[in-house]
Amino acid sequence: MSTKLYLGLDIGSISTKGVVIDAQNNIVASEYIWTEGDPIGAVKKLLPIFKEQLGGKDYSIAAVGVTGSARKLIGVITGAAIVKNEITAHAIGTISLYPNVRTIFEIGGQDSKIILIDNGFVTDYAMNTLCAAGTGAFLSSQAQRLGVKVEQFGEIALTSKRPTPIAARCTVFAESDLVHKAQMGHTKQDIIAGLCKAVVANYLNNVGKGKKITPPIVFQGGVSKNSGVIKAFEEAVENEITVDENSHLIGALGVAILARKTRAEDDFKFEIADIDFVTRGAECGKCSNNCEIICIYQDDKLIDAWGNKCEKGTIQK
Repeated sequence: MSTKLYLGLDIGSISTKGVVIDAQNNIVASEYIWTEGDPIGAVKKLLPIFKEQLGGKDYSIAAVGVTGSARKLIGVITGAAIVKNEITAHAIGTISLYPNVRTIFEIGGQDSKIILIDNGFVTDYAMNTLCAAGTGAFLSSQAQRLGVKVEQFGEIALTSKRPTPIAARCTVFAESDLVHKAQMGHTKQDIIAGLCKAVVANYLNNVGKGKKITPPIVFQGGVSKNSGVIKAFEEAVENEITVDENSHLIGALGVAILARKTRAEDDFKFEIADIDFVTRGAECGKCSNNCEIICIYQDDKLIDAWGNKCEKGTIQK
């Protein structure tokens, strides 16, 4: 009898993450790649990687769970058993690893969120999708400006003894302030440490504003790999910050766990990577809403459509 496994996909605007777990929530395969503006293409790249990692094991993918900004689209093409928002996915994934967690910091490529938990239940949350100054994309752009790899940011920041104060209100202010401080003669390591502190200040003053931050605190998302930002967080909140080795995969883990709990028996096939999927937009025009309907085709056959705000825009499959 083959082993039942469960696939979780977290498709973001910057990166696409995926995990395959067993019945005990152990990760048996995982990968993190860039979305590159093509969520369907990113998922197609992931699936053969998982198939190779799983090798010759006797298994079946019993259910698929999907989260992230492209969750509805990818949920359709994978026939997902469950499609959930990022708040739920990250909370479930984190609680599975750290049952006593009270606060979750999450900073991704283009957005950030805070989740407050009490006795295993989400009690409050906030998301920030407007200001880039508190995200990974901001750090990446500044790394390019400074001529260093963003992966080196944390290591360099930790060598600074006097982090440069950087305006953290928004990207425009931060970038102009960075240029000004560099022209004044501040060292690169001090500026990088200042940028890490600026990201934390922006996060706490926007996403965390008015929130009661209670330990234990778990930090996740791509930016959690930056040791400079971790240090800045610990100094700002005066508490230890926990970062899991799979901190960038927690959303995918959470939705994989939710898929397992659906008790589905779909026997998902990785050969979906060879199927041609196309999305097309169409304006309804049947009422004043002028809805843009998104249609998705599998080998030229319409399999789903969404975007209509009333029945007039309903498209029959």
